[in-house]
Amino acid sequence: MTSSPYSPTSEPDRGHPRGLFVAFEGGDGAGKSTQARLLAGSLLAAGHEVLLTREPGGTPIGEKLRSLVLEHGQGEVDARTEALIFAAARAAHVAQTVKPALDRGSIVITDRYIGSSIVYQGIARGLGAEPVRDLNVWATEGLWPDLTVLLDVDETEGRARRAADDAVEDRLESESDDFHRNVRTAFLDLAEERPDAYLVLDGRRPLDELAERILAAVTRSLQARL
Repeated sequence: MTSSPYSPTSEPDRGHPRGLFVAFEGGDGAGKSTQARLLAGSLLAAGHEVLLTREPGGTPIGEKLRSLVLEHGQGEVDARTEALIFAAARAAHVAQTVKPALDRGSIVITDRYIGSSIVYQGIARGLGAEPVRDLNVWATEGLWPDLTVLLDVDETEGRARRAADDAVEDRLESESDDFHRNVRTAFLDLAEERPDAYLVLDGRRPLDELAERILAAVTRSLQARL
């Protein structure tokens, strides 16, 4: 059977057996960072060891690469270069931060992961889902999340939220509505291909309701590992 462009070529290694790996995905303005922080706080309060991190970033080199690929004023950044910068930052993130924390038995929560590269560079930038996926599988040695939380909002809602934050949009945030519409569709396609690995939520729902549903899903994942 031919593999889907939205899933690994082989069954992924869903995190280290002693830890739990949770990724938050979604379009810009979907509320990922807020819900990731709320989840981390709830898990810490329950006595778990938690690492909250983000991509690109999570390491000194990752933060430097983040500024190169997201800040304006770096000159032209073509799609292939963009994809390689994200993959390089992710390789460092996994090797230096994520895997060591999973090895300690921590719950690792990341704001963005491989799904974002497949969607933004593979689909929205037109590089192709499969080559971008394969590049990132190599960069991470095949490490995939145990659970991916996808917060879904349309491009109009996302832009309105970013405007309300009164912050300067980065290179990706400032892309056209058509670009962000393609991003949303690609994320939903990705989740549809692997419904067992995704929790898809309407990002317009109240913050507390979303937080409760996410915590319940993560709790179930933790209980399943006992």
